[in-house]
Amino acid sequence: MGMLHQILQWIGDETYLLHLLQEFPTIALLGIIAVCILLLAKGADWMIDGVVELACRTGLPRIVIGATIISLGTTMPEAFVSVMAAWMGNPGLALGNGVGSIIADTGLIFGLTCMLTVIPMNRFILNRTGWVQVGSATLLVGIALAVLIWMEGEPVLSRWVGVLFLLLLGGYLYMTYTWAKQGAEKDMDKGRTGTTGSIGLGLCWLMIIGGLLIIVTSARVLVPAASEIAQRIGVPDDVVAATMVAFGTSLPELMTAIASVRKGHPEIMVGNIVGADVLNCFFVIGAAAAAKPLMVPPNFYLFHFPAMLLILYLFRFFIFINKDGHFRRWQGGWLFGVYVLYLFLQYGFNLSGKP
Repeated sequence: MGMLHQILQWIGDETYLLHLLQEFPTIALLGIIAVCILLLAKGADWMIDGVVELACRTGLPRIVIGATIISLGTTMPEAFVSVMAAWMGNPGLALGNGVGSIIADTGLIFGLTCMLTVIPMNRFILNRTGWVQVGSATLLVGIALAVLIWMEGEPVLSRWVGVLFLLLLGGYLYMTYTWAKQGAEKDMDKGRTGTTGSIGLGLCWLMIIGGLLIIVTSARVLVPAASEIAQRIGVPDDVVAATMVAFGTSLPELMTAIASVRKGHPEIMVGNIVGADVLNCFFVIGAAAAAKPLMVPPNFYLFHFPAMLLILYLFRFFIFINKDGHFRRWQGGWLFGVYVLYLFLQYGFNLSGKP
């Protein structure tokens, strides 16, 4: 039990991990960061190769695998940290984890990637999962507004909200699979290079799961190591906290995006971003609320919820107007610009995700 407790503390308690890394000299921390970056790149490569082979063998579109399997893997650490935060009495962190990740995934990662390369768009899938992406966030804000209006005292997302979100998660995963089968003949993967089917199904899963584990573990160590170095060179604590938390929660999705684009499969990145947004609502926030009711701090109503809805409805609007099967670079610029404005206002007015 003692070993299990230490493992859970290592995964869920940022302070515990920071304390361990404080014992290392700066040169050792730099070495740890370099190794983590290499492992992140290699893990992402293995995962993307596994996804491509799995798509070839099963006939599932790569965008769907990105929206389900990969998104579940990349959001699992955030769900665990959010549940731990809720149990330890920090609902702002639990809620901020989910909302902040949606904003960072769509604005920073998708926006920046869209500015740098042409992103294809599977309209059949995105016209369905894209509405779930927007709808899940709208439902979250709607429930939060309802409890603000009708609940006496502090607004709270009760356990029934968490259970509802987890049930909706199951429905989303099932419907995504159904939509993939219905739209198989419209799949954009057909005719694309890179699907060879040269390795077995078991090895495909080993590459995907192993790559995900390497990405998640490396990100878990890299972020506090970088935070410790930043503090040693005099970067203010509040800047380190806000920057590294945002960077850390989005790092798995960022590495997935880089690897998928570099290997010529950007549709995996699109699926991962859309799926991660849905899971951050239904899985990350849902699991945390089911574990312990979440209080909603006032700054979420004034700042974080409006920013999240703005960036998601912009993304939804771009899907609607793109009739020729790909996103435009200027659209990525708009999304990235909203994210930069969000960060600027957050720093300028000290609007963190904590109460």
